[in-house]
Amino acid sequence: MTRSFVRWWSAVALCFLSAMAASAATLSISTTSPLQSATVGASYTTKLTASGGKSPYRWSVTAGSLPAGLSLSSAGTISGTPSSAGTSVITVQVTDSSKPTSQAQRAFTLVVSTTTAISSVTPATAALLTGATQQFAATVTGSANTTVNWSASAGTISSSGLYTAPSAVSTGGTVTITATAAADATKRSTATVTITSPSPSPSVSVSPRGVGILVNQSVSVTATTTDPAGVIWSAAGPRCSGSGCGTFSAASSASGVAVTYTPPANSPGTYIVSASSASSNAVKASSTVGVTDLTAVATYHNDASRSGANTHEYALSPTTVSASTFGKRFSCAVDGAIYAQPLWVANVTLPNNGIHNVVVVATQHNSVYAFDADSNSSPCQPLWQASLVDSAHGVPNGQIETAVPSCGTGTLVGSGYCDIDPEVGITGTPVIDTTTHTLYVVAKSVNSSHTAFYQRLHALDLTTGAEKFSGPKTISGSYPGSGSGGSTVTFDPRQQNQRAGLALANGSVYVAWASHEDRMPYYGWVMSFDASTLASQYVFNATPNSGYGGIWMGGGAPSVDASGNVYVITGNGVFNATSSTPPNTDLGDSMLQLSPELGLLGYFTPSDQASDNATDADFGSGGTAVLADLPANGSNPTHLIIGGGKDGYLYLINRDSFSGYGDGYAWERFSFGSSIQGTGAFWNSTFYLAGAGGPLQAFALNSATATITATRTSASTASFAGKGSTPTVSASGATTNGIVWALNTSRYCTSQSSGCGAAILHAYNATNLGTELWNSVQGTGNAAGYAVKFTVPTVANGKVYIGTRGNNAGGTTGTVQGQLDVYGLLP
Repeated sequence: MTRSFVRWWSAVALCFLSAMAASAATLSISTTSPLQSATVGASYTTKLTASGGKSPYRWSVTAGSLPAGLSLSSAGTISGTPSSAGTSVITVQVTDSSKPTSQAQRAFTLVVSTTTAISSVTPATAALLTGATQQFAATVTGSANTTVNWSASAGTISSSGLYTAPSAVSTGGTVTITATAAADATKRSTATVTITSPSPSPSVSVSPRGVGILVNQSVSVTATTTDPAGVIWSAAGPRCSGSGCGTFSAASSASGVAVTYTPPANSPGTYIVSASSASSNAVKASSTVGVTDLTAVATYHNDASRSGANTHEYALSPTTVSASTFGKRFSCAVDGAIYAQPLWVANVTLPNNGIHNVVVVATQHNSVYAFDADSNSSPCQPLWQASLVDSAHGVPNGQIETAVPSCGTGTLVGSGYCDIDPEVGITGTPVIDTTTHTLYVVAKSVNSSHTAFYQRLHALDLTTGAEKFSGPKTISGSYPGSGSGGSTVTFDPRQQNQRAGLALANGSVYVAWASHEDRMPYYGWVMSFDASTLASQYVFNATPNSGYGGIWMGGGAPSVDASGNVYVITGNGVFNATSSTPPNTDLGDSMLQLSPELGLLGYFTPSDQASDNATDADFGSGGTAVLADLPANGSNPTHLIIGGGKDGYLYLINRDSFSGYGDGYAWERFSFGSSIQGTGAFWNSTFYLAGAGGPLQAFALNSATATITATRTSASTASFAGKGSTPTVSASGATTNGIVWALNTSRYCTSQSSGCGAAILHAYNATNLGTELWNSVQGTGNAAGYAVKFTVPTVANGKVYIGTRGNNAGGTTGTVQGQLDVYGLLP
């Protein structure tokens, strides 16, 4: 080893030993004593520090102990929440990471005090309405007992700080909330609450409360509110939400300011339009808007099957028809009693008079009126009026004609019983062709010398009342038969009573006749006329050899099935169709199936026909109703018709097997329980009818057996004296919101009635006739005019229309000879 190497190695070693010595000498604890003081119950943290040596350092307590609740981590942090007061002396050692390790120690003093404090109450101030609540909070420090005791100068406060304001405001209206530390009652904090009485809840009402409109129409709605901020509009409806339920001309409005609501396009249904207080969304009022796609009630009992059902009614329902929401809206005076059913057509454009929903009525004074169906002035003004006994409607120039006097001195029809009082003009319900806007009606008249009688078929323009198709057509006809002593019988316009409603089918108008008070000679005539030219087409006579056999059916119209076949029921008369020798073409007391050309396709005659004829128990006193076609089910029939008469039996007939004398040819026969003198209604597989002197009854059609269950499903508590009632059903579809409307017309003011009085309109829940929703005797201002027998209510677009004789009690009495009464949802 050289001398120079020895010198180098000695220098390196000396440096290494010097570095090690320096490192060990500088490890020390930097934190000084005493440590930061702590408070009982308060979170505490302090960090010990060291210098020198080699990090990382490890810390530990080598003598003494930390206060209860505190601990020292190996990284040198003292933390925790002390639970008791006092002074602690501890020795802490730090060890570095050198090899070998170095240590350093130091003694520390740590003082834990017992001073208790409480934080400020939050919120410091609050404003509440009487009875309202507010959550308060405060925190206790410096004590293991952190409980806060709450108190209030008025009202109540829970142990958790939930304050409830008093229900009444005390003087000044200010309340102090105090939070006190349970550990030291001298430690408190407060908050201030101002209590005020709330402003009165805003009120909101909407007009109209309920209304019916057509699809693609709008309605004006108005909210009245005490909220100075006004209302916010919204709508709800079937199968929609939010803006999909319609639009408003303004999203909000002030009190009394109308807005326009437009339902969704082409969407019939019931919509709820609501106005909510802008200041309090929970306060609101609503209006029911029924949107219908009904185009017309253009024929007797609604349709050719005579079901009597309007399944497009969305404004009237069991929830909207009550004594507080439904009543008489207006009346229209006319010049004679209204025996025919009012008819209704939507969206009729009148020359120089805009578009209207129109209701049409015909009177015994031979006048036809068209009124706006939804509103009218007082007195009510017609859109147009036509007298069918003037030169513009077929009376020869210079000739004077009137309706035919029927009662008292100068009686010209019947036997003086005043069955129709005081005159006979238009009795049968007209029919409307909605495609051509043509109204067909038969009027009866006599010349001024009472020597010539006329019955004319008129085709009136629905928009003006003017004649169409070169009308009118003077009715005449003949038929092979020996009833007048020869080989032919001839139609007599004086003797024949055009009581049955008219039917429109197969491009033809069908008209049927009976008698006035059974005054002979008369026959059961049916004729058809070309609907586009009024030309005579076909003639049928039910009793050409013996007379009688009138077709009146309580005012019911002939029914027509999907094949165009025509159905009528005849009254008392000879039946000889089963005879092998002529004459054998008389069909008294029979239900007839006629072809579109009025050929006899079949008949059904009950076994008690002879008894019916002898006792004036007409089979044909009631109407007919073609029931809904049924699905195929084994050998059961699928096409049915039901009818009945004064003997009180209902017959269900298979229309595909329609011929025979005797009850065995009926698919079903059962006792109805009272004389039938009207046409039943059919809806939701249920048949509704009120017999003379009996209740309104409901019977279910069992599709599995194609029979009507003879045990009724429900009945009204009220009975319908006189002739019973032909009901009408309104509903929102095939199964929903059904209401059965029925008129009590027992006091119809002629010699055969029990007296003279108002017609009474009844509304029943269709699912249970024991539940009456409303009647026109309830409340004030709902009375109708005096009754006429066999009349039928018409329901359309949220309203019910009935014809009456005004205040005419018979003869020429009274100031109003006829009256249309209109009922609907109250505004």
